[in-house]
Amino acid sequence: MFSIKIHRMPKETILAVCDEEILGRKFADGEKRIEVYGSFYGDRSIEEESLAAYMEEATIVNIVGTRAVQKAIDLGYVDKDRVLKIGETVHAQFATLRR
Repeated sequence: MFSIKIHRMPKETILAVCDEEILGRKFADGEKRIEVYGSFYGDRSIEEESLAAYMEEATIVNIVGTRAVQKAIDLGYVDKDRVLKIGETVHAQFATLRR
């Protein structure tokens, strides 16, 4: 399961997604730090099979967690060499050029 939240802006649709079990956790590695806030990532739970449809609709996607990032790689949205490791987790982002 993944936790997601959709943030709608006038010109952007931001999808925040994380592995459900890391919601609320903090990760650090030297100067790199991330906190997986429920207010940003935690609006609802979805099954793994549903994630592709949400990513297709978003213009910006923010992803935290090994399973969520791997799913984005498998779907062709994220290059595995562009993934940032932060402590015990990974983080990736991507944006589309839709208008």
